Parts: sequence; structure tokens; C-alpha cells
Amino acid sequence: MNLNERDNLLRKIQAEDFALYETVLFLDGHPHDEAALAFYSAHRDTLEKLKREYTKKYGPLTIYDNGDSKCWHWIDKPWPWEKEAN
Repeated sequence: MNLNERDNLLRKIQAEDFALYETVLFLDGHPHDEAALAFYSAHRDTLEKLKREYTKKYGPLTIYDNGDSKCWHWIDKPWPWEKEAN
């Protein structure tokens, strides 16, 4: 497992998640802003793509990403937030 690649992918996910959260806060006050809605849509799609890539390569990112009906992979280590594994 390439830990630098894993860490870089996790950081991209965190950056996209942050951008989306900030955009949601903006949209709460400006619900008809077309540029903000387009930004949200594009970054939501990017985030979902990155999360699928992470899950495929390194396992579930959250409890909702297990995706295997025969085994509960959430308990497999290392978990995304465990620094000693990085």
C-alpha cells in the first residue's frame, strides 16, 4: 500500500468536503445563486468520485461505504483517521 497516495487522496477528499460545506453555508443565504449551485454540483460530483476511489483502494471511509454484503469491512484497520497507520 502506498501511504503517500492514500494520504494524498484523503486530503483531496477533505478539501472537497470543506469546499462543499462552505458552499452550503453560502447557499443558505443565497439559494438562487447559479454560480454557487454549479460550484456545489461540480464539487459534489468530484467528492463522490474521490470517495469511490478511496473506498475501492483502501476500504470504507465511513460506516455507509461498506458495499460488501458478505463481510463487514468497517472493522478492518487502519481506519482513515489513524495517524500511526499513515
